[in-house]
Amino acid sequence: MYTSESTKYPHTAEIGQRSRILVVEDEELIREMLVLALEEEGYGVVTATDGRLAVEYLKSYEPNSGELSFDLVILDLMLPHINGLDICRLIRYQGNPVPILILSAKGSETDRVLGLEVGADDYLTKPFSMRELVARCRALLRRQRLSCLPQLPVLQYKDVTLYPQECRVLVRGQEVNLSPKEFRLLELFMSYARRVWSREQLLDQVWGPDFVGDSKTVDVHIRWLREKLEIDPSRPEYIVTVRGFGYRFG
Repeated sequence: MYTSESTKYPHTAEIGQRSRILVVEDEELIREMLVLALEEEGYGVVTATDGRLAVEYLKSYEPNSGELSFDLVILDLMLPHINGLDICRLIRYQGNPVPILILSAKGSETDRVLGLEVGADDYLTKPFSMRELVARCRALLRRQRLSCLPQLPVLQYKDVTLYPQECRVLVRGQEVNLSPKEFRLLELFMSYARRVWSREQLLDQVWGPDFVGDSKTVDVHIRWLREKLEIDPSRPEYIVTVRGFGYRFG
């Protein structure tokens, strides 16, 4: 059955939109407690009281669409008609990457390992703290959102390689340590190679429009960057001064 969705919205800023959670639990008291706790957190909740109904709800997933029918599945193991382990196997056989949190009264190491090996992402033993369950749900949803973020391209120019998502820079094969502002400057330069930037534009892009200070701040950071990038900082080949205008990369 579908539960009525609460009008409450997330308490935490990390939830950009309402996540949909499928709760598969045949024990009425536990199911109602889960629905109440999750809706209090602002999630949209759908419940299934047996394995057959859960499979029906999950059938709408299309592997090539890239869209999930649910953002998370909370799955009891001991269910009527189809047990939780078989549902878990079916979900993964279909190629559905939805995060799965198993709930079970079976708490032995063997049971936990089996649940994780058939495709579950987390395993929580009954009885459990509702606060811990909500925290685990948040963690799984956060991990899922991060995995769906587009991969930023690695930036390469001659002997300089910048990895945006790792905040890492290699110069002639050696890793160099950059401050956050130095890294942001270099990323901006490498993203728009050969574009000329004025000091004011660089301040606006890297320090922000509310920055209060001298434009000489840019010159200081450029000098520090050159010391880390250039073979001869007095004759730069990467960050070049364009007299009367500003700086360009390459």
